[in-house]
Amino acid sequence: MNAAALALALVAAQDAPAPLPGRWRAVVGCPGGEIPFGLELETEDGRWRAVLVNGPERRPIERVQRAGDRLVLHLDPYDSRVEATLDEGGRVLHGQWVRDRGRGAVPTELPFYARHGDAPRFAVQGSGNAQLVAAVGGRWRVDFSGSEEPAVGIFEVAPTGRVDGTFLTTLGDYRFLEGVLDGRALRLSVFDGAHAFLFTAELRDDGTLAGDFWSRDSWHETWSAVKDPEAALPDAFGLSAWTGAVPLEELVFPDTEGVRRSLADPAFAGRARMVVLFGTWCPNCYDESEYLVELHDRYAQRGLSILGLAFEFGDAFERHARVVRRYVAHHGIQYPILIAGTSDKARASQAFPALDRVRAYPTTIFLDREGRVEAVHTGFSGPATGAAHRRLRERFEAEIEELLARSD
Repeated sequence: MNAAALALALVAAQDAPAPLPGRWRAVVGCPGGEIPFGLELETEDGRWRAVLVNGPERRPIERVQRAGDRLVLHLDPYDSRVEATLDEGGRVLHGQWVRDRGRGAVPTELPFYARHGDAPRFAVQGSGNAQLVAAVGGRWRVDFSGSEEPAVGIFEVAPTGRVDGTFLTTLGDYRFLEGVLDGRALRLSVFDGAHAFLFTAELRDDGTLAGDFWSRDSWHETWSAVKDPEAALPDAFGLSAWTGAVPLEELVFPDTEGVRRSLADPAFAGRARMVVLFGTWCPNCYDESEYLVELHDRYAQRGLSILGLAFEFGDAFERHARVVRRYVAHHGIQYPILIAGTSDKARASQAFPALDRVRAYPTTIFLDREGRVEAVHTGFSGPATGAAHRRLRERFEAEIEELLARSD
């Protein structure tokens, strides 16, 4: 670019509108309709920051780039981003959400639109009805047409019709869903940089729910639910089994520098150990990693050793190492992580034959100081699940305490 063109570009950038600070109603589009979510933008000392809002969760977006009328929100650590153009004097953003899925895979691309202002997530056509609010609030036994596994729905419905809730499954939960009960119509959504979910349903005359679930641009299934205060999932400590077919010293994976290390490496030893199969792309793993950082801070001095095994999109080691380093920096992780291979569960099961199979990310393995496996936990119930998350934390910490006491 010559000097004249550069000068013109700088003038254009100076004249471009800045986004208005404050709350925005944002959406990404999918075949089932809009997936709305909350977005907040603010600037401090010339630096833009953003926050994603879903229900009670406020997730900061620390990497925000603005150049003229272009705004890019880097949604770490999911290797995804929103690329948008400002319009209408900084009151509108339009563009696309792009998520990389590894070499050879087609990226997810969905249209993105946002307008400044504190508009409701979903427009409400009807009026509040106390009987309908009571009918939908509570615990539900859920059947998704695309899965043979059980699921549980938990919904809190305010008198205004606002709904907060989630679905629990044997693989993990669907995180912080927010929406509305509009007459008999239930609508819920979440967008957190990895999830882009839309749930719709109708409350039938027999008291059941039936509707549709849309995920990004590639998944659609129906779902139905029956209200059941006793609805529960099978014990997550009984779903996966340690086979013992492969000793720890034969489970060998590279670190982010490419140095191959076995799980029997003395650097990974401890009075109590946790080995966690996860992916940087996985929101349930994100929630568990936040908790693992806390456990490391609390228990490392007492002898707890945590080791992460990353299973990532695609087969390119260079990309795997890059996204793992970014994940470590994002969470402030101090425990070691090895790169175990691709996220495909069949291939992950081959790479890690010490389990009967890899069913879910994350999967958490508890070992004693001699390397004997004491428990295997499948999936993770995150903060959105409320009481289930509190029970999980109690069980994890009881396992750690028992292993530490046993080695005294």
